Amino acid sequence: MSFGKMTSTIQLIRTVKTTDSEGFPSTTDMVLSTVHAYREQKNMSEKWRNSTVFQEATTMFRFRFIPGITVDTTLVIVTDGVRYDVISVENVRNRGMYYEVFAKNTEASNG
Repeated sequence: MSFGKMTSTIQLIRTVKTTDSEGFPSTTDMVLSTVHAYREQKNMSEKWRNSTVFQEATTMFRFRFIPGITVDTTLVIVTDGVRYDVISVENVRNRGMYYEVFAKNTEASNG
């Protein structure tokens, strides 16, 4: 994956549950890293047809390995103001160079 294809800037975010000074629970977003990534929307390419998460995922991200950060399904990806829940994380070819992440768009609900 050449750096020229990694045109999207994404933030890897962990949602942390905290308690305020009055004892009420709240959630806070903690940005773990901001990186460049290749982003592919859901389409009918062979990669998407062979994916086991095809029905649920809406976007695939591919980005370089980040030392010291564990990328897993508890994280959220934010890019261009849109939040994506991570569904699947794969270490591409088990070489520790790239992650391939399938994610679904998180729809915000009012109310």
